[in-house]
Amino acid sequence: MKLHPFYLIVDDVSWLSRLLPVGVKLVQLRIKDRSDEDIREQVVTAKGLCARAGACLIVNDYWRIALDEGCDFVHLGQADLDEADVPALKRAGVRIGISTHSHEELERALTFSPDYIALGPIYPTTLKVMPWAPQGLERIAEWKRRIAPIPLVAIGGVTVERLPGVFKAGADSAAVVSDVLRHATPEVRASEWIAATREAAL
Repeated sequence: MKLHPFYLIVDDVSWLSRLLPVGVKLVQLRIKDRSDEDIREQVVTAKGLCARAGACLIVNDYWRIALDEGCDFVHLGQADLDEADVPALKRAGVRIGISTHSHEELERALTFSPDYIALGPIYPTTLKVMPWAPQGLERIAEWKRRIAPIPLVAIGGVTVERLPGVFKAGADSAAVVSDVLRHATPEVRASEWIAATREAAL
């Protein structure tokens, strides 16, 4: 499969009405510390918004809700793999992306035959405290050699300015949270990302 090179991650469905219109085509809904009822409502709303915009929605963590609501894609962290019913997801045709931060995690992720592998953090990130050191561009190249042709998503501290190096190293898609959501004008920044990824991924 082929992923869009710009992979936006949002923490609330309200972002979608603002950012889908600028051309976002790949978005992960990553919600923390909410009730299951609220998350289900957001997933249903996001699914409809993305369908109308021709965008791919990826649901983070909440694989049961994604399965119940007929979503096409989930993203699972290593801890999620401990309880996720991956065979049930695959039987339903749900695609799966998996986070990795070490060689051991990569080996484990590959046993699930994922539709993409995410590697991070590539650079230092302020979004959350990470127990792993920045991976750097050389690790992107190593991961890509090991997993090709599975798509590789680079995440963590990636900015528009760093995109050329990230794609040159072998990433197929670059994921972003803070550089868009915390920008003074998120719509403008998302547009800049779309243009930059289109150019860098050529």
